[in-house]
Amino acid sequence: MGCLISQLAAKFAFFPPTPPTYQVKKRDDGKLVAVSTTSSQPITIDDSSLDVLSIKTKRGNKIIAFYLRNPYARLTLLYSHGNAADLGQLYDLFVQLKANLRVNLIGYDYSGYGASTGQPSEYDTYADIEAVYECLQTEYGISQEDLILYGQSVGSGPTLHLAAKLPRLRGVVLHSAILSGLRVLCHVKFTLCCDIYKNVNKIRRVKCPVLVIHGTEEDVVNWLHGSGLWKMAREPYEPLWIKGGGHCNLELYPDYVRHLCRFVQEMEDMTTQVRLKKIRQTLNLQKRSKCSCMSCAPMRSCRINLRRPKCRGCFNPSCIKWPKCS
Repeated sequence: MGCLISQLAAKFAFFPPTPPTYQVKKRDDGKLVAVSTTSSQPITIDDSSLDVLSIKTKRGNKIIAFYLRNPYARLTLLYSHGNAADLGQLYDLFVQLKANLRVNLIGYDYSGYGASTGQPSEYDTYADIEAVYECLQTEYGISQEDLILYGQSVGSGPTLHLAAKLPRLRGVVLHSAILSGLRVLCHVKFTLCCDIYKNVNKIRRVKCPVLVIHGTEEDVVNWLHGSGLWKMAREPYEPLWIKGGGHCNLELYPDYVRHLCRFVQEMEDMTTQVRLKKIRQTLNLQKRSKCSCMSCAPMRSCRINLRRPKCRGCFNPSCIKWPKCS
């Protein structure tokens, strides 16, 4: 029964564009290019800053990713999109974010989306984002210390899945994020075993700053989802509640880019020394909580109980009941 409910929730969670808005072709030199399905022209003419990647996941699928370079970037943004878009529709947004935020950006299509193979599911999206992160490490030398994860709507699921595994991540952005799948469909306030994307449990394991962006007039994912995630974050960043914003139009508001730029700038300024200091403080707190030495242990009072000696004036130690700490 639980599996059936989970499959039903997944059915409502994924709506890949049909047909896909782009195709991937291989040039004579072996390089992959993305071609629009409407114009049969490359998505971009000047493609020197764009790498089209085909990445194999541990579940056997091949997913497509776009990696956009910015020569002035210090950080990289890993973008997990919503449930009804593919890379062909998002390319223009990626170009704008790359330039405005001064970051490298990698976006990917989930299994079953765009030109990616397979069928979309919760656990496939987890395998997808793990494969993309591994590609960033091996192909581009990008470590978690220089990475910001960005999750929109359903994309908040794989984003928090990976963020909970990376203790030295630079930052996380949650855009119109969900507490869990069933909480969107049924508005329940508790977690069921058959639920999908249980972000409500994973947000507490994220150890980096978390920026939450949500529209106040959301008609798909209620604003309370974003508010709840922000309140549960261990290191919440100043949230952005866009007045009048809906589910698919937050990028059109000037405050969206302005607030994102400030967040990225502050993440850039967060030096390695600052991050190490926070890690050391956390480790010291853990050590103090486990330490049992006299200098760290809290003061305890001892109750002294003496019994009367058998004979008056006797100082035999066996006649005296020595104190025990309680």
